[in-house]
Amino acid sequence: MTNKDLKIKDKVKKNYTEVVTKEKSGCGCGSSCCGGSENEEAKAKELAAKMDYSSKELESAFAEANYGLGCGNPGAIAELKPGEIVLDLGCGAGFDVFLAARKVGEDGKVIGVDMTAAMIEKAKANAKKNKVDNVEFILGEIEDLPLADNSVDVIISNCVINLSPAKKKVFSEAKRVLKSGGRLAISDIIKGEEFPAAVESDLDNYSSCVTGSIVREELLSILKELEFKNIEIERKEHSDEIVKDWVSGIDINKYIYSAYISAEK
Repeated sequence: MTNKDLKIKDKVKKNYTEVVTKEKSGCGCGSSCCGGSENEEAKAKELAAKMDYSSKELESAFAEANYGLGCGNPGAIAELKPGEIVLDLGCGAGFDVFLAARKVGEDGKVIGVDMTAAMIEKAKANAKKNKVDNVEFILGEIEDLPLADNSVDVIISNCVINLSPAKKKVFSEAKRVLKSGGRLAISDIIKGEEFPAAVESDLDNYSSCVTGSIVREELLSILKELEFKNIEIERKEHSDEIVKDWVSGIDINKYIYSAYISAEK
């Protein structure tokens, strides 16, 4: 790992720790640390509604785990079934994990992996508070998953893979842990064109889910090289609304968009 990669990882870990501790604002996807005040919670809910979460999901007991930091609802395309084992890459405080846990039922299980210790602690506390038993939260990195080969049916992720400087390794690990016929259901950011130099050089824009994004063709190439099948990369209907305020001073919709990514092993 290069020195730049290490700086990126440290920056992301620091910023997402601050999302939980509320030490400052401007530290997650879209430069928004939601949660805490009523205004911040309302903003998180408004953003999540644009990301294809239903009103029922946003009013659930798990809503406190929603910090409004993602870019879409992977559960909207995952088609989860009772009894399935699901892995959430970069689970944060566990919002998507808890929603998935409802769908897979008591015979299924959802595992959340995150490299931020504060997020894992918060997710575990949320699980205990809401008495959710079919979930597990593990401190680990998505480039080196602490799971066995061929052990999960579905991988979901919400605006996290763009934060990794080693995206091919992430997808390689995803393929390793997926069972044969297992599937990806991912929401993430795709780069539309090259960023202005000033935007590219600011590490805050990386940890805000902007400049770590790659173009559609590169992502497609990675997935094809790893022999994923039935690959679909689809721009979200409300992408412009989701990312419009993520970087000030430029028309960010020219440079990035939010997309659903699906594929099968």
